[in-house]
Amino acid sequence: MDIRLEGRVVLVTGAAQGIGRAMARAFAQAGARVHLADLDREGVAAAGRDLGAPAHAADLADRAAAHALVAEVLAREGRLDVLALAAGGVRGQVGRPIEEITEEAWRALFEANVDAAFWIAQAAGPHLRQAGWGRIVAIASGAGLRPSLTGIQAYAAAKHALIGVVRQLSWELGPHGTTVNGVAPGLILTNPATHAQWAAYGEAGQQRVLESLHTRRLGRAEDIAAAALFLASEQAGWITGQVLAVDGGRL
Repeated sequence: MDIRLEGRVVLVTGAAQGIGRAMARAFAQAGARVHLADLDREGVAAAGRDLGAPAHAADLADRAAAHALVAEVLAREGRLDVLALAAGGVRGQVGRPIEEITEEAWRALFEANVDAAFWIAQAAGPHLRQAGWGRIVAIASGAGLRPSLTGIQAYAAAKHALIGVVRQLSWELGPHGTTVNGVAPGLILTNPATHAQWAAYGEAGQQRVLESLHTRRLGRAEDIAAAALFLASEQAGWITGQVLAVDGGRL
C-alpha cells in the first residue's frame, strides 16, 4: 500500500523527539506539508531544521496557546487536514504508592496527555467540519487499555481518558468527514523516562517483558509512526473511533 499525502497539511504535536518526531518524518516522506509543535523549544527547533518544516514552541495544555497554534497554521497554509497528537508522557514521574500522589502531580499528567489533545482538536474542529475531510490520530498507550507497567496512576488514568476523548470526538466529527482514532503503543525506548523504566526492570525483568511479546522485541518509534500514517490516509476512511494496539502482541 503506497500512502501519499500530497496537498495535505499535518500538525504533529510532541514532535521534538521520539514518536512525535518519527510521525513528523513519516508524514513528510508521504508528501504532506508538516508543522511541528512541542513544549521543548530547542528540541522542536532542531526537529524542524532536520525535516525542513515549520516548528512551533507552545504549551498546548494551555487552551489559548493551543488555539493560537491552530490559528497560525491555518493562516500560513489556508488549510489543516491532519492532527497527529503525540504530546504527553510521564513528565518525569515514577510509580509511587497512592497515598504519596500530590494534586500537582496528578493534574500535570492530565494537562499533558488529555488537555493538550482536546484543546488542539477543539481549535481545529470547526475548520475540519467545514472542510468535510480530516483525520485526528492521538497517541495513547497500552496504559490506556490496562494497568500501567510503570505504576503511575495519573498516567494510566489520563491515557484511559484520552481514549474516551478519541471515541467521543469520533462520534461528533464523523458525520462531517473527519475520522478520529488512537494508537496505543507498547514500550518504546524513545526518551530518558522510557530508558530509565527499561533499566529499572533489570536483566531478568527485561527478559520477562520480551518473552511476553509475540514478536520477542521492543517496538520502535517508526512502528508507531507507520500506524499513524495509515490511520491518516484515504485508505483508512471507514475506520474511526478505534484504538489500535501497536505493542508486538503483548500477552
